[in-house]
Amino acid sequence: MAASIESLLEEISGVEDPIEELQSLKTALLSIPVSALRDSLSGQRLDVIFSLLNTNERKQVELCVDILERFLIALSPVQVVQNYRVELQGGLTHPNESVKILALTQIGRVVDHPDAVAEVLNNNDILRSMIHCIGEEKMAVAKQAIQSLSKLSHSKPGLDKLFQTDLLKVMKDVMATSDIVRYRFYELVVEISSVSPISLGYCANSSFISQLLGELTGDDVLIRATAIEMVTTLAHSQHGRQYLAQQGIMDKISNMIRGADTDPFSSLYLPGLVKFFGNLAIMDSPQQVLALDTLGLLGSTVEGKQVLQKIGEFGLFLASSGATELRVRSLDAISQLLTLQPEQQTEDLLALTESWFHLLSNQPMDMIRNISTQPFPELHCGALRIFTAIAAQPWGQKLMISTPGFMEFILDRSTGQTKEAKDAKFELVGSLASSSTAAEILGSQHYIRLKTYLREGPYYVSAVAAVSTEGAD
Repeated sequence: MAASIESLLEEISGVEDPIEELQSLKTALLSIPVSALRDSLSGQRLDVIFSLLNTNERKQVELCVDILERFLIALSPVQVVQNYRVELQGGLTHPNESVKILALTQIGRVVDHPDAVAEVLNNNDILRSMIHCIGEEKMAVAKQAIQSLSKLSHSKPGLDKLFQTDLLKVMKDVMATSDIVRYRFYELVVEISSVSPISLGYCANSSFISQLLGELTGDDVLIRATAIEMVTTLAHSQHGRQYLAQQGIMDKISNMIRGADTDPFSSLYLPGLVKFFGNLAIMDSPQQVLALDTLGLLGSTVEGKQVLQKIGEFGLFLASSGATELRVRSLDAISQLLTLQPEQQTEDLLALTESWFHLLSNQPMDMIRNISTQPFPELHCGALRIFTAIAAQPWGQKLMISTPGFMEFILDRSTGQTKEAKDAKFELVGSLASSSTAAEILGSQHYIRLKTYLREGPYYVSAVAAVSTEGAD
């Protein structure tokens, strides 16, 4: 096998138009497992293939790239950098994008290997060329440059090289090329910052992160939307969330959501804001409560409901376990999302709130009623507020009348003895009885009992109940 590859390489070096020979070599290489190829490469040089990259013949370049990819993946990163450092460096400035991507990919392998990385760290020209690749017109080249450079953050020498030498100025100079390139560097910075608190510190000290955070309130709404996306990625790590909280970013984004209804362009960046808080809502962090409050407030408006529908984030509110305070906030957020005033009850919005309610569980009525029977007044009232929200909507009334024992549960004054619980139950009955569709859907008997409950007031105690209480004393 080694002999056939060697003979093919010799054939290629001796012909003027090597397309056919290159194709034969590529076919031969693809038929050999990488492990076997590794053994057959011993002592062979690929100079002839690298030299054939110096042409304007696109087909020839593409074949050479395919061949080199197969050869180089069979070599260890140490072998690659020791034998082909100069060739890879040249590939970074090649006019063909596939050659640049090949070089960046292989250098990424080298940077990621502890025994090989020094060869790159000690070569400023390679690093400078990699940074310039982020400013390339072709997005695929820039993406690979970001991926390979970000691997430098895995070691302190790598971080020192990027952020504490003249390469920092190179990054800032290339970054200033255009809005698009600037955001590619933000992507690199966020990628590096996410690795560890130490790497985040390097990025923060170099002013990259403060520059990114400043974009959140810029005049250009499209840039603002992109910045929100970057900050959301930064919030995926615990140390990232902690840093953002220290910088007051949670409150700033919360205020942006609260003020979105006064900004005619908010539809461009509001989904990003919602995703930011959506990520916080599903993570075990001190910002969960703020996230749920903010998203619940957004969901209280028709526009907010439509945004949440578009990005499919309703499931973020389903905190069925955890601290009582978190569960209460979750219930309150759900009730705000499910609430529709009579004038808002279009066919589409009613279908939306009904579909959201059924996302709560397979048996949402039973689930919410079970929460209301737990020995925590806050949870009891929170559950009742969800029933109050759906009580004003025809689909909610149909669920209530078809759920065995539910109407008796509503009219039972013995459950929930605190003032807050009695007020919450009274509000639920009022929401149901005041709906224009309640009498028809619930039937006259239930409707009359609801009206009687309202007339008697929230704190009414029947004579029988009063006598029973006295007897118990």
